Parts: sequence; C-alpha cells; structure tokens
Amino acid sequence: MPLNPTELTAPLAPPRFRPPVPPPMRVQPGLFAFLKAVRANPITTWLDEHFHQPVVAGEGALGRVTVVSDPALIRYLYVDNAANYRKDDLQRRVLAPGLGNGLLTAEGDEWRLQRRTLAPLFSARHVLGFAEPMNQAGARIARRLARRDGASVDVALEMTRVTLDVLERTIFTQGLSSDPDALGRAITRFLEAVGPIDPLDVFGVPSFVPRIGRLRARPATRFFEEVVDELIARRRALIERGTAPSDLLTLLLRAQDPETGQGLTDYEVKANIVTFIAAGHETTANALTWALYCLSQDPVARERLEAEVDAAEASGFDAEALPFTRAVMEEAMRLFPPVPFISRQAIAEDRIGRIKIPRGSLVIVAPYVLHRHRTLWDDPDAFVPERFLGETRAAIPRFAYLPFGAGPRVCIGQSFSLQEAVILLAHIVRAVRFTLPADHAPVVPLHRVTLRPENGLRMGVTARDSGRTALA
Repeated sequence: MPLNPTELTAPLAPPRFRPPVPPPMRVQPGLFAFLKAVRANPITTWLDEHFHQPVVAGEGALGRVTVVSDPALIRYLYVDNAANYRKDDLQRRVLAPGLGNGLLTAEGDEWRLQRRTLAPLFSARHVLGFAEPMNQAGARIARRLARRDGASVDVALEMTRVTLDVLERTIFTQGLSSDPDALGRAITRFLEAVGPIDPLDVFGVPSFVPRIGRLRARPATRFFEEVVDELIARRRALIERGTAPSDLLTLLLRAQDPETGQGLTDYEVKANIVTFIAAGHETTANALTWALYCLSQDPVARERLEAEVDAAEASGFDAEALPFTRAVMEEAMRLFPPVPFISRQAIAEDRIGRIKIPRGSLVIVAPYVLHRHRTLWDDPDAFVPERFLGETRAAIPRFAYLPFGAGPRVCIGQSFSLQEAVILLAHIVRAVRFTLPADHAPVVPLHRVTLRPENGLRMGVTARDSGRTALA
C-alpha cells in the first residue's frame, strides 16, 4: 500500500507544493540521444516505467542494466548478498581521479580497513559533541542573513559557506588555510567538470586517454591537494608538539584499525580529507538549499517550522528536540537525494527476484527514482514533511528511503550530516524568510554527482523578529 501522509492534513488544507522536475521519458532514446542527454543531465534519462515497476532490466549504452526499486530486493542487494556487488568501474573512473582512493571509492580489503578505522570517529558520542560548534556556525549565518534584510542572496552559495564553516569548527579547527569561498568555488568547479558522464568512460576507454572533464577539473584538484597537504603538515607538527586540538583531523591522523592496530597511509588520509571536504560538505549544502527552496513555496510547512524553532531553546538547538525540522530535511532529501543513483557491478552471476543478473553487469538503485516511486509513496512528487512524523514515518519500509545509501557502505557521516542540517536549518528559519522572485527561472535539479539547482537559487531575504532581535 502506498504511504498516505495526506491523511494527517486537514480536509481543506491547501494543495502541497510540487517542485518542477524533468518529466520521465516515455521510450528509451537511441544511443547518441541517450549519451547526449545523460551528459547534459542524467536524471532526464529515467523512463516512466522506472517510476512504476519494481524492477526494470534491459540492454543499453552501459550494457546490461537492472534498476531495482523493490525494498525487499534492495535489502538482498545491499545486505544479504552485498559481497557479490562492488563499486562499478564507471563510478571509479569518474570519481577516483579527484577524490583518490578514499572511503568513497576504495574496494575490498582496503575499503574494509578504512571503514573500521574511521567508524569510531563518527560514533554517536563524537557526533553529539559537535552540536555546539554546529550551533555556533548556525548562529553566525543567521546574523549574516538577518543583516541582508531586504536584499537578495545566492542561497546555494550561503549554504556552501555555512557548511564549510562547520567543517572548520569540527574537522579542521585550526582553519582550512584557504579562503572558504575559494574552496567552495573549487568544489563546485570540480563537480561540474567531472559530473557530466563522458562517453569514453561509458565505453571503457583506457584511463590514459584524456577526458575533457578531467582536464577541466585539474586546477581544482591541484587546489585540493595544496590545501590538504598544508593541513596535514601543520597538524602533524602540532601532534608532535603535543598541542594538537582534538578534532576529526587529529583523530584521523591518529586513527588505528581496531583489529590490526594499523593506521592509515598518508595517501589514504589525504583521500579521505578530500572526500570529507568535497562530498561531505556538498551533499549537506545542497540538502539545505533544497529545503529552503521548498519552504519558500509552502507557507503551511514554513509556518509550522517557524513555530517549532521559535519555541525551542534560544541558546542552542538540540536536533533531537526538533522533529518537524528534521522531517523537513528528510523530505527535502527524499525529493532531492544527495546521491541520485547508486550503481553496483555483479562479481558473479546472481538472481534478484526473478531477474537474472549476469556477471559484470550493472545493478542500479536510484534514490531519485525510489523516493518518487508510484507504488511506494502517496503523492510522491509533493513536498509533504508530515510523512516523516509519527506512525507515518514508522510505516516507511527501511529500504524505500535511502538518502545515505544502505548496507555495509552506508554513508559513514549520515548522523553528522543530518544533525548539522537540522541545527543549521533551525537557526536560519528562526532568523529569516526567503522569497523566490517571480521572474526567477524554473528551479530544476541538475545532476552533477549530487543534485543542485540548475539555474542557481537567488532569493529575497526578510528578517523575522527573532532575526532582528539577534542583531539588536
């Protein structure tokens, strides 16, 4: 049965906001049309049947591909038989040149060593300890936005700034040794460069053949390397003097595999720092951007959220005490998942339900499709945060909602990211309201590794009474 969050709303409640998205294709395009579309914006290439059928298998430019949207079969893929599925070659060809062989791209024993080593850094105790610096970053952006009362701001840029501020207060407390705006621009340039899928990667052309995207990404990649090298050098010096702060960077450099006592190599440390900066910050910034956009179009949800944060403790927000704020973030990540699709490659022949999975073929779980699937969600294209409250939230099948993935490779920083997003959103909403100009171009998601607004998101700022009070 589809979930029915609308039962929680009043009969005469206004219709809920449905963010514009590219319509699904009716039929599979030809090879060249597909390659052109997938390079421009991959989410435009999903077929209508993907949003209606639990499993869709077929041959295409990527060879044999099976798209799975049945929660029970997803569990089999990610948990019961996870050992038979590895990160596919296409993902590694796209991401590894910039992100290195860190936790996001490593495989086999190398990945298991990194995962065991890094897991304690994101324990519940450590993450809870980051609430105070997250609140400090939230209060700072709230003051900055309230000072822009009556002006307009690039919301996506502001979310980039505040999430980098959180990184500096939690992971790199001695600073990033770089202008945060310059770092944010470098991250954006890197993702925009490597995000478009190159036909050479689709057809498995050897990596020594130059790719346009990788050539364009080189300046950003070099910038990352310089920033990270300096971070590590400065921190190692502090560790040797015994004056290093106890943040995630120090913990990363001191981390040891609990089974072997082995630490990470310098290469692995660098790769994971780049991953935390680029992938970790980017996903949270985008999730906040989409949440604020949806709230600007839904006065019912916005007013309920404002009432919740206005009634909360003014000295600092507790993410666990803000259920509707969390529901807004979860709904924003349902509609605009940080990672729109997750692909795996079968190591050995398998069977998922009644579908044969040939050895070496791709199996895809696409949160963008799964979260809008017609058999799993009621009114799937509407922004309805209430679906993540109470009994309705409990009724969502575990593997129907995957903003952070699932199974052994579930995002290691999911609790960090969600706590950060809830706290930051609460501070922002308490301080200001955003208004989308009437002449703004349609806000459509663009898939560039993550999902971001295609035409940017410049909105007008109005300080609320609490925001003006904070400046008084």
